Amino acid sequence: MATLELYELEGCPYCAKVKNKLAELGLEYESHMVPRSHSERTEVEKVSGQTGVPVLVDEEHGIEGMAESDDIVEYLEETYGSAS
Repeated sequence: MATLELYELEGCPYCAKVKNKLAELGLEYESHMVPRSHSERTEVEKVSGQTGVPVLVDEEHGIEGMAESDDIVEYLEETYGSAS
């Protein structure tokens, strides 16, 4: 079973795009909601080096903080899509 974590913000369309792909692939993940204020997003900054969301962590595959929704969706499809 995948050990996925998603750093996200409520109402973020880019986060929703990633969550839709996770649901489509039937993947379970742990959600981390980040504060609205970029200056308060210290946890996601530690993980990814930046304060934007979404950010995906997939320790099982060595992904420690992937940003950019398009990159995350592509990664999920390539890594987990064929297994479904």
